[in-house]
Amino acid sequence: MQNHSGCVLFGMAAARASPSPVRVIGRMLAGRYDGIHGFLPAARARPASDDKGNDMSSGKLARTQGLFFEEFMIGDQSESVGRTVTEADVVNFAGLSGDYNLIHTDAEYSKGHIFGQRVAHGLLVLSIASGLAVRLGFMEDTILAFRGLEWKFAAPVFIGDTIRLRVTVEATKPMPRLGGGLVTLKMEVLNQKNETVNRGQWTVLCRSQDQS
Repeated sequence: MQNHSGCVLFGMAAARASPSPVRVIGRMLAGRYDGIHGFLPAARARPASDDKGNDMSSGKLARTQGLFFEEFMIGDQSESVGRTVTEADVVNFAGLSGDYNLIHTDAEYSKGHIFGQRVAHGLLVLSIASGLAVRLGFMEDTILAFRGLEWKFAAPVFIGDTIRLRVTVEATKPMPRLGGGLVTLKMEVLNQKNETVNRGQWTVLCRSQDQS
């Protein structure tokens, strides 16, 4: 990632200038601007503390903490790393869920199906998306509850496809009686061809900063 002068913001002294009035890189969900170190991913933003407020770790191995409700800004966006869907994923999910539908588990049958080959379970892809969201770091220790979702399986995901998750903040709603607020997130799962294969909205309850 670069600032307007072309200087890389991660770990370079040239990037230590104060941020402009415009949010740095759209103030990505996965990080924040630090006047000393530049733009840091959320995984390095601040160490977690115990219930007494004591720092539980320090330095590069510090436990991560996500964003509080007040820190989510409409329009903020971040994108995860990629994750290749393997045959082992499909087989394990079939065993876990009990869904042994032939379009997931029978290669010969699937050759004559509309997709021409086996497809990953839609709910497997949704589950992987939830893991990719957690890896972004913004939910670590500050999410109180997953309140709901609307989801569409827009295109098939095949064994061997590599998917990633794009997250955009769409709305926020304070919920003081619950100790935080609701954050509505637009979720898009894209494959290696940059095609949207799953999409929808998630609503999560995030802890307020004054409850920390």
